Amino acid sequence: MIILIKVPYGQEYIDLDVTIPHEIIAPVNVKVGKESEIIAQALEIPVGMEAFSTFARTSDKLLVLVNDGTRPTPTSKVLKELYPILKEHPDVKFLIATGAHRGPTEDELKYIFGELLDEFRSSIHVHDARKDEDMVYLGESSNGTEMYLNRLVTETKNILVIGSVEPHYFAGYTGGRKSFLPGVAAYRTIEMNHMHALSEKAAPLALKGNPVAEDMEDAMKVLNDLHVFSIQTVLTADHGLYAMVAGDLKLSFELAVKKANEVFCTPCGRRGNIVLTVAPYPMDIDLYQSQKALENGKLALEQGGIIILVSKCREGIGDDTFLKLLCCAQTSEEVMQKIAEGYKLGYHKAAKMIQMGMHAQMWAVSDLDTGTLEMARLKPHTDLQETFDMAIATIRAKGKEPYAVVLPQGSLTVPLVK
Repeated sequence: MIILIKVPYGQEYIDLDVTIPHEIIAPVNVKVGKESEIIAQALEIPVGMEAFSTFARTSDKLLVLVNDGTRPTPTSKVLKELYPILKEHPDVKFLIATGAHRGPTEDELKYIFGELLDEFRSSIHVHDARKDEDMVYLGESSNGTEMYLNRLVTETKNILVIGSVEPHYFAGYTGGRKSFLPGVAAYRTIEMNHMHALSEKAAPLALKGNPVAEDMEDAMKVLNDLHVFSIQTVLTADHGLYAMVAGDLKLSFELAVKKANEVFCTPCGRRGNIVLTVAPYPMDIDLYQSQKALENGKLALEQGGIIILVSKCREGIGDDTFLKLLCCAQTSEEVMQKIAEGYKLGYHKAAKMIQMGMHAQMWAVSDLDTGTLEMARLKPHTDLQETFDMAIATIRAKGKEPYAVVLPQGSLTVPLVK
């Protein structure tokens, strides 16, 4: 029996015929209410805080932190709901929380702000983690992470955060505190925090005991004199709005995490010796971002199996620090030795790529050139069907019966193997 699976690639789909036993692991198809009602209810009944209208009215200055174009956060929809309040505010600014990413393109600005872009354009600022002159030192976490944040945060003090919560492969979850660290933190601060991603405890869904998540939480203590109103959204796989929680930053994040688990944590019957994992748009922007799909896919992969990353990598590699490390170190020991000599942001990705390469064969279907994929320890392929059929033949040649696990939304799906 042939099953046709539509596999996302960029903003289109590729048909894949699957003739072997398999299961498709995707975000749960949850029941979704009326979007406008979800937003209105969250704003009317914030957790642990007054209503946003009161928060804004008593704030002489207001800074709105929004995600960049690598996240599917429905920022424009939330801003549209808040527009009557924001347009009346005497001093409102927007800061795009890019973390260590590049600034947004014009198309991404339109994606973030929607129909309100032109009206707010003159008030929009883009965080640049490498501009030290824009940063202010606020103290350090108990792990020694020095908190340098964009000075707009400390100058304004009244902050509206708009984020989205989904599992993250080493921070546990996105959202909440991530708008500050790494969102509007200095490069050196992000580097110090992300160094903890080398720990085996830095994993999807992990908050307690996860050194990255705990460092973020601890670092937030230096922000005690800020007044923060948080809006955390939880999306469906096709970017519809499933839930929204507003109010206190910590409480809204914790409640959104519970809703995110309902969507993105999917039971998996058994591990596959073939795992096909997809970085869907907009998370397919580059190889650096797409690697998250590999990490989630690994959770459903048998030792010695084949994992196939499917990602257009529309803008190439992204931050190439991890690639440079992979080029000059051949073994896991050499990678860890280089890291011990001096950690750089991105080295954690190299470590995880090396670790996965010891666990399985890594293949990729991508627009990236052959040489780049090979440097990343990924066996390059172009045709998805041919690649999948080749994986089947490779497993059979080992004397095993092929079994596939397919993650069409690999960047977002956490398979829970029974």
